Amino acid sequence: MRFIRKAMIGLAAFAALPLAAQGPVPAPTAKTVETAAVPAAKAPTAPVQLDAKDLEAWLDGYLPYALERGRIPGAVVVVVRGNQVVLEKGYGFADVAKRAPVLPETTLFRPGSVSKLFTWTAVMQQVEAGKIDLDKDVNAYLDFKIPAYQGKPITMRNIMTHTAGFQESVRYLISSDPKAAMALKKQMPLALPDRVFAPGTTPAYSNYATALAGYIVERVSGEPFDNYIENHIFTPLGMTHSSFRQPLPARLLPHMSKGYPDVTQQAEPFEIVIPAPAGSLSASGADMGKFMIAHLNDGAGLLKPETAKQMHDFKAPGVGPLNSMALGFYEQQVNGHRAIAHGGDTVWFHSYLWLFPDADIGVFISMNSAGKAGDAGAVRSALFHKFADRYLPGTGTPGVVDAKTAREHAQMMVGHYTSSRGSFTNFLSLLGLLGQTTVGVTADGKITLPALDGLGAGARDWVEVEPFVWRDTGTGERLAAEVKDGRVVRWSLDAGSPFMVFEPAAAGVNAAWLNPALIFALGIVLLAALAWPVRALVRRSFKADFALTGQARRAYRLSRIFAWLAIAAVVGWLGLIAAFSADIGAIGGPLDWLIHLLRILTPLAAFGLLITAGWHLWLSIKDKRRWTMKLGAVLLTLAAAVLVWVTLVFHLYGFGMVY
Repeated sequence: MRFIRKAMIGLAAFAALPLAAQGPVPAPTAKTVETAAVPAAKAPTAPVQLDAKDLEAWLDGYLPYALERGRIPGAVVVVVRGNQVVLEKGYGFADVAKRAPVLPETTLFRPGSVSKLFTWTAVMQQVEAGKIDLDKDVNAYLDFKIPAYQGKPITMRNIMTHTAGFQESVRYLISSDPKAAMALKKQMPLALPDRVFAPGTTPAYSNYATALAGYIVERVSGEPFDNYIENHIFTPLGMTHSSFRQPLPARLLPHMSKGYPDVTQQAEPFEIVIPAPAGSLSASGADMGKFMIAHLNDGAGLLKPETAKQMHDFKAPGVGPLNSMALGFYEQQVNGHRAIAHGGDTVWFHSYLWLFPDADIGVFISMNSAGKAGDAGAVRSALFHKFADRYLPGTGTPGVVDAKTAREHAQMMVGHYTSSRGSFTNFLSLLGLLGQTTVGVTADGKITLPALDGLGAGARDWVEVEPFVWRDTGTGERLAAEVKDGRVVRWSLDAGSPFMVFEPAAAGVNAAWLNPALIFALGIVLLAALAWPVRALVRRSFKADFALTGQARRAYRLSRIFAWLAIAAVVGWLGLIAAFSADIGAIGGPLDWLIHLLRILTPLAAFGLLITAGWHLWLSIKDKRRWTMKLGAVLLTLAAAVLVWVTLVFHLYGFGMVY
């Protein structure tokens, strides 16, 4: 059983791995917060004047401690107001071995999915030029066809609000091999993922869709994407230390910060984000400040004011009153202020950009490591909330739902949920089982969401402030649910995720019963496999004959052979996970042979075990063998049935290589 527990832990770790150019990384554990977050003072009742002196003193009191405790080597922070830089400052090291400091003017960081804001800006430039219609079938701009889903095509507005309906895709996502970089013309038809939601209905974050938008910009403008960004964004803004190119141009290489697992470990190679428009940017803090100033000033130098407002002010439909997608940006509410923002993570770099249009303020942070146990997530979350508490305090008084109703509503939320951002039609759908989100209830009748507790200074305190809308008293962030016919059908969060929703896990894939059943099944199969040689050794020691003969012996032995094949398949999946954990790019090519092998071996082992175990059970009953053998045969057959079920519903078979 210890082996089985280790297997499940390994699979869960695989599910939690950050992916390149995605939104915020999974929440760190509660232990992370103890080491990464600084105890917060009570928010002031009036804003503190935002000036360079006060801001630098405040940041100097927070970031060095947070980075050191999180074992994060270095960071850059930029704060702008209006058309001026308030402060841009580097902390720690860009290169630990050389003790090279972070220089905000020249040191390059990888902002991950913050890169998408440049792609969306390019799209809006082409909308402004009349070359892209936000509501037209995007097939009109492509040289390959994206099939309609439920009779509906996708539009650029769907893409910019992450409602195109694509499932998650990691096959062509990130690599440490420079040869992995691929032209968009080749990549887009090759990497096309399945669509699993009708367009415009379900937020589901998609790196592929963003790269598709970049390819459309390339086609309608007649310029390669990298050239376009340089000519129409970097050059007009004077962003001289920025590039989407991979590998970096020679002139920028000396300025690139190293990326680290944490400050105690060696630097890692430059990451190749394969869907480049979704996350390949390298940029200095100072250059990111120029980009923020342009957007705060109604797109000055990039867009007409009316185009910028169209981009910033759009509100896509969402869940209840929660934050929603603008066009490319997404909302982040804090202290009654609306920010438009984007987070970004590669494997080694972790970043966030916030614009507060009502206050004319922009904030950017990037760190060159996730730190110990993913502390970068807690560091940047605390920066956002504590910056707002100091310089943009609010006085809103939330409502409250009566205690009896609140308990009833909390109980309705209890269960396992799957995220719309995931894989559903290939073998990576297994991560949907291992990564299901759970909602529980505390002794005093409040909902609990353990996956989020690590982003604050302790567990969240969710108070229902209006029917099916909860507010965390610590951060002010909200959770809201949609209810139909007395059942929760979906819910979402303010906390950085207007681009995905959570829906109740279907009965057939609900981890509440399936994870224990899978652990049971693997335990039984392992015991059966090990018992075969052990019993043979015992019989040899006592010079005893095997009781089964003929068909009965054949069925027994075949069931044990297939049990060993099932164990081999599990070990193979664990090996794939270990390789992927060490190098996220390994799954996108170098390990294709193992993926093919496992998707042949797994159904062969599962179905073979079910058939032979069932045969062995039938013969045990027919021949009226002792009850212990019948019980063992029943348990092995049930275990095989569980493995067959998992193989089928999580697509652990097939030959397609888009995943």
